[in-house]
Order: sequence, then structure tokens, then C-alpha cells
Amino acid sequence: MADGARLVARVLVYAVVGGVALVVIATVGSVLGPMVALDIATPAMAAWWTVFTAVAVQGIPFLLLGTVVSAAIGAFVPERVFRRVLPKNPALAVPVAGAAGAVLPGCECASVPVADSLMRRGVAPAAALAFLLSAPAINPVVLVATSIAFPGNPAMVGARLVASLATAVVMGWLWVRFGKEEWLPGVAARRKGGAEEGTTGGPGGWRGFRDGLQHDFLHAGGFLVLGAAAAATFNILVPRSLLDVFTGSPWLSVLLLAVLAVVLCVCSEADAFVAASLTGFSPTARLAFMVVGPMVDLKLIALQAGTFGRAFAVRFSAVTWVVAVVSSGVVGWWLL
Repeated sequence: MADGARLVARVLVYAVVGGVALVVIATVGSVLGPMVALDIATPAMAAWWTVFTAVAVQGIPFLLLGTVVSAAIGAFVPERVFRRVLPKNPALAVPVAGAAGAVLPGCECASVPVADSLMRRGVAPAAALAFLLSAPAINPVVLVATSIAFPGNPAMVGARLVASLATAVVMGWLWVRFGKEEWLPGVAARRKGGAEEGTTGGPGGWRGFRDGLQHDFLHAGGFLVLGAAAAATFNILVPRSLLDVFTGSPWLSVLLLAVLAVVLCVCSEADAFVAASLTGFSPTARLAFMVVGPMVDLKLIALQAGTFGRAFAVRFSAVTWVVAVVSSGVVGWWLL
């Protein structure tokens, strides 16, 4: 027991120190990068570097949180725990898992490795995917941030909660009806591999926690970088004058902000402040921005592709985007 405690303490210290080092490096790079770019290239490259580092710095702490939770679940939580908590019927497990997303104060970067770990521990994919979508959108940190960004407008907080939870539950039910296990080949293969359940006291459990943390953080971090680069590229290439064309139409503005949410990759803890600043758009359009962003953005698609496979990420993200836009439109018409 003492050896295991020392090992996990050492692993956590390495993880925290490594995460802090990455944040410091990215922050220093964000300050020096634009100046270097101005010297060797163009202002556009400096702007690209600023956006890239901003997305990466926002995502790294929550990615670290997600991988720690994921490694802990994989190493220490027996499958029987999930079987007891969640209903056996996947259709009933979906809303329970969606509501459970309210307890994890993280962003979309954290939800992907956690959902992957849940599937490996025997949770039905439909329930794990509902949790993946709801956790970054309806947790208390996000809802409090939304209330601060929209002072005196509790309807916006309620609309975000209802529309996000509805999207997560509908996507879970759609997976129950139409989802196929071969769309998640990595999860199915690892589940068939028969990894032994971790224990809270044995050295195998702590060793599994260390290995899982190292693998998940390095693996998911690479795709976070790719998503941040894609978001920065869009910000540079698309002119602002083109965006102004859509503000005059209520429905086109909804679609525009739903697309912008995908490409801007704003963290769910900060997207409410971005939405509040978009005063030229309707409340429903800004709601769509906050509902779509935590569920479908470029870095999240990249993380899903690296974790679950490219075929899954393309299908799941496309359908989620449509469901989120429809849900935002209906809830916005109803509450806003």
C-alpha cells in the first residue's frame, strides 16, 4: 500500500509539473511568437500564432484533468460499479448519463478520454456518448459563466441547459437505434482484450493508472494541437466582411454561428463571453453558438478521430451538429 501511494504521488507530481510546463511554454510562445512572426513573415502569421496558442492553452489544463479522470476510472473503478449505477436498458441509461454530465467541471477536451474510459469499463456506448456531449455543456462552471456573461437574463442559462441536455439525450437514443459497434473498432478491440479490473490497493492498479495517464495525455494532446491549428487557419483565411452578410437573416445567423462554433474552438467555460459579445446576432443564434461549440468543434473532432476512429468522428460530429442546431432553434423559439 505504501509503495502504491508513493507511486501515484510521483505520477501526479509528474503530470502536474508536465502540464504546468506545457502551459508555460505555450504562454511564452504566445507572447514571443507574434513578434518573431512579424520579423520573419507577415502580420497574418502573427495572428495565426496567437489564435493557435490561445486554443491550445485553454485546452491543455482540461485535457490533463480529463486524462487523470480517465486513467483513474480505467485503473481503479470496477465494471460492476457502472452496472449498478446505470440502468441495464441503454435507452434508460442515456438520460441518466446525460444528467450525470453536470457533475464534471471540465470542457470538451476532458470529456473524450473520460467517455473512452467509460466504454472500456463496460458502459453502453450510447450512455457514454450522451455523457461526452453533456459534460462540457451543462456542468456548474459553464452555467455560472453563462449567467455572468448574460447578467439579468436567466432565460439564456435555462435555454442552454435544456438545449444541450436535449441534444445529448437525442444523440444517445439515436445511437441506441442506429449505432453499430464496428463504428467504434478501437473500443471494441480493447474491450475484447480483457484488461483486468484495477484495484485500489494493488500495485497493478497504480501501474495501470500511470500507464493510462501517460498514453491518454500524449495521444489526445497531439490531436488537440491539430485542432488548434485548423481553428487558427480558419480565423486567418475567412474575411470578416463575409460574416457580416449573414447577420441580417435570423435563420442564416443561426447557421453561421453554429459553423463558427465548430471552427473557433472556444472552450466551453469561455464561449458564453464570446457569445455575449456578438451583439449583432439574435439570442437564438448566440444560443446555437453555445450549444454547438462544446459538442462539435475542430479540436474535438480531431480528439474523437484519434480516440474512436475517423469514420466514427465524421458520422457522429455531423449528426450532432444537425441535432444541436435544431435543438437550439426550438428551445430558442420557446424560451428566448
